[in-house]
Amino acid sequence: MANPAKAKGTAWESALVAYLREYHNPDARRNAQMGRLDIGDVSGYYLHAVEAKAEKSITLSDYIAQANREAVHAGQPFGCAVVKRRMKGTADGYVVRDVATDVRLMTRFRDAEELLKEYNFSVWFEHDQHHREAA
Repeated sequence: MANPAKAKGTAWESALVAYLREYHNPDARRNAQMGRLDIGDVSGYYLHAVEAKAEKSITLSDYIAQANREAVHAGQPFGCAVVKRRMKGTADGYVVRDVATDVRLMTRFRDAEELLKEYNFSVWFEHDQHHREAA
């Protein structure tokens, strides 16, 4: 690839997809660029449009605005930027959202857990214990 910045971005997207496939969703994939109707760089991060960024100068406000626009285009409720951390592996990257998006996400999680707890306490309890141990 002739453009080193593009090659760096492609490598980060590919590393992110490999990580998501191993730990989150085996169907994660890179998306084709679609211009002004872009749906994000990566699909398969549950409920999110992902804007993957691997740049020397980090501009979070631009990344978040882009991710939120692309979430609308992708029909996803949440957008996030996944930013490469220099000299670190994929797991050390940053997932970034604005506070409004994060509050909507946490509210959805809270409501879903409350529903599960009410519907089937023992299943919720096992789920809760599993995720507490994984932390």
